[in-house]
Amino acid sequence: MRLLALCALPLVGALLAGILPNARTGRIALVRLALLVGIALGHWALVASLWVTPAPSIFGGWLEADALGLVVLTVTSTLFLATAIYTVGYLQRETPRGGRLFVSAMLVFLGATTVVSLSQHLAMLWVGMEATTLAVAPLIFHRHDRRSLEAVWKYLLISSVGIALALLGTFFLASAQPEGVGRPLLLPDLLAHAQALHPAWLRAAFLFLLVGFGTKMGLAPMHTWKPDTYGEAPSLVSGLMSGALTSCAFLGVARITEIVMAAGLGPFAQPVLIGFGLLSLAVAAIFVIGQSDVKRLLAYSSVEHMGLLVLGLGLGGVGAYGSVLHVLNNGLTKGWMFLVVGNVVLATGSSAAASNRGLVRTIPISGTLLVLGLFAVTGSPPFGLFLSEFTILRAAVVGGHVWIAATMLLFLAVIFVGMAALILEMALGSPPPGQRRVRESGWLVIGPIALAALVLLLGVYIPGPLNEVLTRAAVALGGTAP
Repeated sequence: MRLLALCALPLVGALLAGILPNARTGRIALVRLALLVGIALGHWALVASLWVTPAPSIFGGWLEADALGLVVLTVTSTLFLATAIYTVGYLQRETPRGGRLFVSAMLVFLGATTVVSLSQHLAMLWVGMEATTLAVAPLIFHRHDRRSLEAVWKYLLISSVGIALALLGTFFLASAQPEGVGRPLLLPDLLAHAQALHPAWLRAAFLFLLVGFGTKMGLAPMHTWKPDTYGEAPSLVSGLMSGALTSCAFLGVARITEIVMAAGLGPFAQPVLIGFGLLSLAVAAIFVIGQSDVKRLLAYSSVEHMGLLVLGLGLGGVGAYGSVLHVLNNGLTKGWMFLVVGNVVLATGSSAAASNRGLVRTIPISGTLLVLGLFAVTGSPPFGLFLSEFTILRAAVVGGHVWIAATMLLFLAVIFVGMAALILEMALGSPPPGQRRVRESGWLVIGPIALAALVLLLGVYIPGPLNEVLTRAAVALGGTAP
């Protein structure tokens, strides 16, 4: 019953955190933080056990940890653990209004993303994605000011449109399934009887689900909520959204892609995926140049990486393997970067470049991690994103799409220049007069250091069990091993 425990543990913790009195300091606050970290650690241990001994499916196959879901679940759990540890130091420096709501919402978010990762029923996956939207909203509205209200309103409005389109896509998928042919909307049955699905309804389902879940991912042109939301939310919340929430949304796109590929409609779906991927890269390249706020910069970087994910799916072959590996690398790297930027904001009160200079001298650990993160997030060796981006690029070349490879390289180069101009200025420039060195709490740096170590490891070595799971996920998506 480990799968049930994975879903239930965060929700029970959220209930307990909500029951505790709303005290900002003292023993109750420490209990709430201990509960957050303890559940995050317990959740991570349960996920780790799935890599050692797979768990059988439950509820008639509705919940199962298949290869692709296990990758997304691992990213989510690892990132949440690092964020939970970071939260201990964060709340010592900046206590949010409604402390119990903050912790409860975080745990509900963990529970919802777990349901999405394990769900084999497309309707349950949709419910889980809707739950993530509701869980994140109060976290974005953390400061209770006009700007955060505007950001959360924009997020809810655009996300609601996206999730409504995904719901329509789910209805279309159910309509594509002939009566009596398999269990409705259950992924294994849809794959087993993919050839019997009605092609017109399946095409409509693919388009609506791609646009719906693509909105949650932040694919262009449905990305407009990202800069404001990531810019106004606490950095640790932005990290969870950029690393975990978008990975779950990608899982929704990947599920319908599995079905479409199994039904033999790859020639229809792949050009659409490639188109959204290249458009997202183009938009990111345009808006990265000239950015003056590092959180908004990372928002456009997220648009870039979401584009790479669907581009790999569209290219097929080893590109599918590259996409699955990219989910892992991007989630960990974005968590690393946003937690470091959170330290910058705590030290200087702003994420704007104009207020931050000479960070390697004023906050040396975080400043150094920010510079290293620049090279990691732009896909430079020896970090993991280089390997996954190179695999996607290789898929374009091997598939004979040289123009796609050239276009991808051009956009990546522009993005690197734009990001380097801002981040290196912040890290290596001359600090403002009177700016002194800030002592950094261990709680605030242990998480990003651990995530950075994992991203570096994945750039030089992929463990055998991980490579096996990545290969199985790629094959399920119609791809091949590298």
